[in-house]
Amino acid sequence: MLLNRANKVLGIYETSTGGVAGTVADPKLIFVAALKACASSIVLCHNHPSGNLKPSAADLQLTKKIKQGGELLDIAVLDHIILTSESYYSLADEGLL
Repeated sequence: MLLNRANKVLGIYETSTGGVAGTVADPKLIFVAALKACASSIVLCHNHPSGNLKPSAADLQLTKKIKQGGELLDIAVLDHIILTSESYYSLADEGLL
């Protein structure tokens, strides 16, 4: 989700559509979309079809990489949300961002 300074949604950018076992999210493509939209911040989001809300090591590594890139570009990463059919997990709420 791409947001302006007032946290108004500028748009939603779908980076990747994966299969049952995983997907690849390229940080460069995420930031290209954010820069083109003149976004001041972003919220990352993906689903876990398994129903397991626990972030994987890859989820945490990608979040860290995107957060570091955002700091260089002055684009804040406000949250990374994992969705299941039953609930959600917010890395920001859990202090992992």
